[in-house]
Amino acid sequence: MAERLKARGLLGELAAEFAGTLILILFGVGVVAQVAAAGIGDHDSIAWAWGLGVTLGIYVAARVSGAHLNPAVTVALAAFKGFSWRKVMPYALAQTAGAFLAALIVRFNYAEVLAKVDPGFTIKTQGVFSTLPGNGVLPIDTWGAFRDQVIGTAILLFLVIAITDMRNSAPAANMAPVVVGLLVVAIGMAWGTNAGYAINPARDFGPRLASFLTGYETAWQDQYGQLYFWVPIVAPVIGGLIGAALYQALVGRFLPLEEQPEPGRVPAKPSYETV
Repeated sequence: MAERLKARGLLGELAAEFAGTLILILFGVGVVAQVAAAGIGDHDSIAWAWGLGVTLGIYVAARVSGAHLNPAVTVALAAFKGFSWRKVMPYALAQTAGAFLAALIVRFNYAEVLAKVDPGFTIKTQGVFSTLPGNGVLPIDTWGAFRDQVIGTAILLFLVIAITDMRNSAPAANMAPVVVGLLVVAIGMAWGTNAGYAINPARDFGPRLASFLTGYETAWQDQYGQLYFWVPIVAPVIGGLIGAALYQALVGRFLPLEEQPEPGRVPAKPSYETV
């Protein structure tokens, strides 16, 4: 009986990660399709929609799974916050599956517009679904993009852990998802030039696979013809570990020890206390 309950618990967490990432990508990839293919909106539209997508995805999944929505977050929480390593791969697969389905929905909905703007489904609109060095137009190479993703994801994880650390000055009540969403808006506005701020392996690989299966034959490559898909997978994981380690070294170890909620999960009753 206990094993069945445990299995149902993990299944629920995976369903929540799937649903939360689905919501995130529906807004994130959807806004890029609207801006790039239809010419409606601009860079600020993209930054704000991604941030709002993160906020809404977290509200969907937080109570059940902790709303990681990002394998880099899951790995960092396992390494530094006690999240179970046995859940890392299932979480990453659920997140990637949610991103994949969301991208298929966007691809289906914007099919006519994409075909009009880019009949060959080339690098011109590949950026709707997955990231490219220099956003496909600026002189950034593979390693420049790799560096950028390490730095951007380090910033993300440093601040996500700071925002959600109940021993620190965590946002009151249920406002943490809003603050994390604003963090993603800020990263998009300040760190989006060199590699399109994927900062999330599931966000990039799921839509990249969806685009490849629906006509984008060069989806795995960058504009130089180099194999690129691995960069937004490997670099964010490394950056996330660096960011989490820096928070622990510079801030976390100096905070008072208190009883914490289950690792990677939101507390049943949010704490309103500040240190």
